[in-house]
Formats: sequence, structure tokens, C-alpha cells
Amino acid sequence: MTAWPLRTLAELDGVGDRVHAFARDLYPICRSITGDGVRQTLAAVGEHIPLDVHEVPSGTAVFDWTVPQEWNIHAGWLRDPSGRIVVDFADSNLHVLNYSVPVHQRMDLAALKNHLISLPEQPDLIPYRTSYYRETWGFCLPHRQLEALPEGEYEVFIDSTLAPGHLSYGEHVIPGASEEEILITAHVCHPSLANDNLSGIGLLTMLAAELAKIGHRYTYRFLLIPGTIGSITWLSRNEDRVDRIRHGLVLSCLGDGGGPTYKASRRGDAAVDRAARHVLGTQFEAPRLEDFSPYGYDERQFCSPGFNLPVGLLERSKYGEFPEYHTSADNLDFISPMHLDESFRMIVHILDVLENDRTCVSTNPKCEPQLGKRGLYQAIGGDKDAARKQMAMLWALNLADGQHSVLDMAERAGIPFGIMSDTCAILEESGLLEVQDP
Repeated sequence: MTAWPLRTLAELDGVGDRVHAFARDLYPICRSITGDGVRQTLAAVGEHIPLDVHEVPSGTAVFDWTVPQEWNIHAGWLRDPSGRIVVDFADSNLHVLNYSVPVHQRMDLAALKNHLISLPEQPDLIPYRTSYYRETWGFCLPHRQLEALPEGEYEVFIDSTLAPGHLSYGEHVIPGASEEEILITAHVCHPSLANDNLSGIGLLTMLAAELAKIGHRYTYRFLLIPGTIGSITWLSRNEDRVDRIRHGLVLSCLGDGGGPTYKASRRGDAAVDRAARHVLGTQFEAPRLEDFSPYGYDERQFCSPGFNLPVGLLERSKYGEFPEYHTSADNLDFISPMHLDESFRMIVHILDVLENDRTCVSTNPKCEPQLGKRGLYQAIGGDKDAARKQMAMLWALNLADGQHSVLDMAERAGIPFGIMSDTCAILEESGLLEVQDP
């Protein structure tokens, strides 16, 4: 049996610290679905892994959509009647409504309030809002600050451009023993939001960097794309190669202490769905395991009926349901190296299942073979998992009928895949199992 050493990556030290440091570097950048902020982010990723950056011109038809005009912003502020700047893009790139058109004019408070966005239920936080497909402008600010604005004439200024340009996305491919692919994606369109989605960008980058150092069965395709329009664009440009994708994961919101949460692919029973459910179910007391829905991140494009790819969504806290979501509270203090490290190991273990699941056939199927005379009790003894390993051995021998994979056995026995896989390798070495590579 060919054993692919994915699990060794789970033993790496300091991954969470590296991801958090990377997130700190990326945090100040104002990202959107297009523009220089995306390019700066891709350039930063490119310092860690080789990255092919694709530029798709505005106006390009991508299925039922069109690549939008490119947006860039240089400054934005709001000056109160006394002449004091009270809201400034330089203080937080969340302050300006993402994709705001340029504006420089004066208006009274009543008119200005039509362009001010706040969160009355979270009065001290700045909301993150966008207007990608409707030309307007606006400022986002804490509700407490909005309520304190005095009457009078205000000066508003947004120095931005909305003009023909490009949509940018990054792609990195690591060849494996097979041309069949595992797709890993993260969205790069959010400004200063740490969990959503610097956590996903950072984990994808570090995973790709480490995977390049070891052997693996599958070819890995990593995509860094703006949400929705990015996946639609990639799919429209790569229809001829999507049939190579055997498994896929969308990574987002992976730096906080909630969850974890896994949302299944549209298929519901794809190998990646089973692998994720097993890993989360054996490593966490109460993971949140959800069926597919056509609302969320880019999994909904990969899972659209014309493609129906086996792509699931992996998160900690679920998007839209934690209080910090799309607010200034989703900052670098909200994510932690510990939880990023834990998320990295979670991803690695899911990939380990996908890489190493095999079908087993017993060479001695009539009654239990005698384990003692083969020294198998000694082979599994001496550690805290000895009892589980012994049960894994019995389950493996019983289910090795050519109809059950290692994952089938692990699920049936309620034993982590890694233990069951190692046990099957021991039984293969003893001549009691034949393990069939797919």
C-alpha cells in the first residue's frame, strides 16, 4: 500500500503563529472584488508560494455575469460643521462603503444620513458594507458616533476610481502522483477583516507551502479568488478541466474559537463530506455539520447544477452568525494562533483521509486469525491508545471483505481514521490483509 504522509503536517510546530503573523501583514490592505488591494494581497501570498496571477478584463462575459469595472480608493473622509474630520478612511478601511464612487460635496446632516451606515444593535462597531453592482457612495461608522453628529453642513470626500480594468485572481498547482485534483479555495475580497477571511488566506498559503515538501497522491489546485464573481470567472475559464476535481474545500472563518462547522457539498455524500464529518466528529465534542444550501461562499458556484462538484465549506464559527462578523470587531485580536493551528490540523486530517482511504481484503476471512502468534498484540501495545488500536484491528479484520474502505471501518468503529489506517498497514505487513489502491 502506498501511504501518503499528509498526517505528518499535523505535527508541525508554530503554524498558527505563522498564519497570524501573515494575517497581521495583510490586515491593513483595502481589498475588494477588484483592484490594487487584491493584487497587493496576491503579491504577499506570492512571497510564500509560486502564484500565477490572472487578470480578466472588465466587461468579460462569464456565464450570466460580467466582470465589473475595477475599483480603487486612495482616501475618504467626512468633515463636520466645525471643519474637523470625524470619519477617515485612513483610520479604518471599513469606514468607506466598499465600491463607493468618487464624491466631493457639501450637504446638511439630513441629506448626509442617507449615506451613513451604522449598527444600532452594536453601537461601538464599524460595519463592513459593499455596493458592488449599484453605483452609490457611503460611510460606515459606529452608531454611537452617528447619533452624536451635530446639525450643520458637512463636507464629504471620497477619492476613488471606478473604471475599466481587471479582475485578479491567484492560482497555484502542486502536481501529485495522479492528475486527479483536490481544490482548495479562499476568498480575497474583504478589507480589514481577520477571521473573514485572512484566516482562510493564511491557512491556504501555509498549507500549500508545506504540501510542496512532501509526496501526495492528488494534484492540489489552490485558488485565491474574489467571492462569487471570482469562482464564476474561474469556472467559465476552466470548464475543460473541472472534471479532474475529485474533492474540494472552501476555507473561511477559521481563526476564532467557535465551531467547527462543515457545510456539505450539494451531493451530500461526497468523499470530502464523509471525510470532514468523520474528522470533526472524532476530534470535537459537538461539531456543527450542515447540509448544503445555495447560500454562502463560493461552494455554491462550484456546486451549481451545471458543475455539481464535490466541494464543501469548512469554518469555525458559521459566517453571519458570530457577533463580530462583518464588523470592526473581526480584528486581529479575534483570531488566535492556537485556533489557527487547530484549524490547520483539522484541514490536514481531512486531506489525510482523502489521500489514504483504501479498500481492504482479508487473506484469512474464516473466523478470527490468531493475533498472538503473529506478535500483533505487542505491535499495538504500550500506549494510551492500545485498547482502541486492538478494537481497530478486530474491526478491520471483520470488515475487510472487499466492500469496505478504511474510512468505512473507522466510521463503523467510531475510531479516528489515522488509527484505523495505521492498523490496516500493520495487518498488511503481517499478511492478514491486502490493501487495494484505488
